[in-house]
Amino acid sequence: MTTAVAAPFRFFSLQVARTRRLGPSLLRVTFTGPDLHAFLSDGRDQSLSLFLPHPGQSEPAVPVELGDNWWQGWRELPDDVRAVMRSYTLRGLRRDALGRTTEIDIDFALHGVAPGAATPAGPASRWAAGAAAGDRVLLLGPATEDNRAIRFRPPEDTDLVVMWGDETAVPAVSAILETLPAGMRARVWLDVPHAGDIQDVATAADAEITWLVRHERSPAALDAIRNAELPAARAPYAWIAGESGRVRELRRHLVHERGIDRRRVTFVGYWRRGLTEEQLREQE
Repeated sequence: MTTAVAAPFRFFSLQVARTRRLGPSLLRVTFTGPDLHAFLSDGRDQSLSLFLPHPGQSEPAVPVELGDNWWQGWRELPDDVRAVMRSYTLRGLRRDALGRTTEIDIDFALHGVAPGAATPAGPASRWAAGAAAGDRVLLLGPATEDNRAIRFRPPEDTDLVVMWGDETAVPAVSAILETLPAGMRARVWLDVPHAGDIQDVATAADAEITWLVRHERSPAALDAIRNAELPAARAPYAWIAGESGRVRELRRHLVHERGIDRRRVTFVGYWRRGLTEEQLREQE
């Protein structure tokens, strides 16, 4: 498969190198590829577009040969042929001695995969649950380190970072925490289904991380944050991401009840309850 450029992003032909289960709801897939050396990112909450094959396909169907017109060509493919497109966050990357990217990690939230799940698994969760070394995917990712698909951008005067994310945002929050400077105060809430989804997160920041475990009847996110005492700060910055409805209510709390300047609150709806990503895209 050839690649096409959509600067500052481009397509990368990748294959699965290995997988690792992180918990009942989370799976890490490590990818590699011959042109991954051109993948450049500063990390943080770097967003990516991942294209997955349908069952029975050896690779995802995306007409990259159309160049900048690939989107229209992809939309015109039959539903059962057109590659499944999903948005994910870069969890990590590794470079060789020359600084070239050799591998990237993407963590998948496995909605609906467990036996007896209340909702059926979507195509991305099904693909990830069965992923094996050599499986082929296509990635639309950054060819420049600082790009518009990085949303976490605290102003220079920030003296407190407040974050919340559900299981779909755990990779982004973890990557952000790894980049925070030593001494930066951070108060973080991570909302996951199971206690087994709790992970160790490395950070040099002065970070207090609270895990909210839904199946253990932890407080709802809004209640937990509303009842928390935040450190006094002259210039706080907030980043919240996950299910759209929860993100909206938390943003309202931070702006209207906590008094954080709305221009200093980054909020991202990664998904919406009851809707697929295709349905969300149709509403945009």
